[in-house]
Amino acid sequence: MDHNLEQYFNDTEGKGILATADGGGETNAAVYSRPHVIDENTVAFVMRAKKTYANVGQNPHATYLFIEDGHGYKGKRLYLKKDHEETNMELIDSLRMRRSQDLYDRYKGKDSTLVYFKVEKILPLIGEV
Repeated sequence: MDHNLEQYFNDTEGKGILATADGGGETNAAVYSRPHVIDENTVAFVMRAKKTYANVGQNPHATYLFIEDGHGYKGKRLYLKKDHEETNMELIDSLRMRRSQDLYDRYKGKDSTLVYFKVEKILPLIGEV
């Protein structure tokens, strides 16, 4: 496992996409901010009650693509499996505040869930299977 995920996501600018599928295999992809790195094998995303959240409730597997800013195609692919979730709004709001005041102001107190994923595999954005 990549032991520097927290440093990578703290130091690297870019855009993220979280891809999921429901229980019947219908896919969805959504723009997501960088994950909250909990430990070397666990990341978490704050999710609202929308398609992506519904999908991981039916099918725990997801892939997160992080595309670094700049020229070329650099970044990471994280292969994830949902582990558990929690609805502690104090914790969720504190995580939002760490990211940005705007994000905090926009979503403070709105129903959200913190969804934890085990990182099963990490690959570069391009190459390797």
